Amino acid sequence: MKRTLQQRLAILSDAAKYDASCASSGGQRRDSRAGGLGSAGGSGICHAYAPDGRCISLLKILLTNFCIYDCAYCINRSSSNVERARFTPQEVVWLTLEFYRRNYIEGLFLSSGIIRSSDHTMEQMVCVARDLRTVHNFNGYIHLKTIPEASPVLVEEAGLYADRLSINIELPTETGMTELAPEKQTAVIRRAMADVRLGIEDAADRTLGGRPRRKFAPAGQSTQMIVGADGADDSTILASSAGLYGSYGLKRVYYSAFSPIPDASSRLPPKKPPLMREHRLYQADWLYRFYGFEVAEITAARSDGMLDLDIDPKLAWALAHRDRFPVDVNRAGREMLLRVPGFGVRTVDALIAARRHRRVRLEDLGRLKVSLRKVRPFIVAEGWTPLRLIDRQDLRALFEPPPMQMSLL
Repeated sequence: MKRTLQQRLAILSDAAKYDASCASSGGQRRDSRAGGLGSAGGSGICHAYAPDGRCISLLKILLTNFCIYDCAYCINRSSSNVERARFTPQEVVWLTLEFYRRNYIEGLFLSSGIIRSSDHTMEQMVCVARDLRTVHNFNGYIHLKTIPEASPVLVEEAGLYADRLSINIELPTETGMTELAPEKQTAVIRRAMADVRLGIEDAADRTLGGRPRRKFAPAGQSTQMIVGADGADDSTILASSAGLYGSYGLKRVYYSAFSPIPDASSRLPPKKPPLMREHRLYQADWLYRFYGFEVAEITAARSDGMLDLDIDPKLAWALAHRDRFPVDVNRAGREMLLRVPGFGVRTVDALIAARRHRRVRLEDLGRLKVSLRKVRPFIVAEGWTPLRLIDRQDLRALFEPPPMQMSLL
């Protein structure tokens, strides 16, 4: 049965929902003043958010959900009994332009199953980006999910037209990959990520005039890791992602909680992990990227290598290291202030700037939108001392979520 464009759009946009790595943070605004369509920045109505909170609207679709691979965790695997559909590159270009003209989107996130071969699929994805940029002068944001097995020449061409490239690492361990996706090789994926990093670094080199040599994936590269499909604990997942940040200069590692799929393999868990686990991983990721924590100390509070689901990782660390508190907000260094539960990077910077001119009081922290309920036990401020609050046996209970009635169904 030949499906209409609208029917295929419904199938392939729904199939794309499993890919979490579509945020556009880091995108550089392309100049549209001399003509052309779109802008890599601005306000939108979709699901990707820039670091400053702007919402970037993206048309998020697959080129096709046909796939020659049979990864056990993927709903689009070759053995899966799902509705299949496919776009031509010209149809994706047309959809992108029409959605933009209707002010629905500001850019495109394009991924795909593997059809015929990795090179054939990558050629079609590059064709979409190339036509948008060179034929239609489209200046909106483009994110391409590249295929690690594809020719490096094709990946290099993709970087010339896309703002961001991403290659999914899939699972945190090589053992998990071997068991659940034996047709894919971790070494091949990492080699492709290294090639993208080299392309980005090469493009960043300046000419004698001080300008970048060329544009190549100016928003960098990202990856996605499936959580809960194998037996990897949170400590292993975070160590793997920290290695990826360090080795390949990634802008972001996305954690996607495994979602049970129809006709699933017996090798997969029967139910999905708690979504809170995904949330805690993002919080821990932030701690070692921006707050000076080591991965080992974030997960050291529990012997099973898992993060606490009831309280955030920074609070869990603080409760396990009460001897480091309370912290004097008028004297402590930036490194220790960043470890105070309830203090963010901007709060700490504002606090350090303010105390150059006056002694900081508890009410001053309230003006910085700090949760006083959370920080009181951990700080000393002008006119405030927590006395023995930090030593209370029930201190953890003050921060735990209230008990909830379990469903009987």
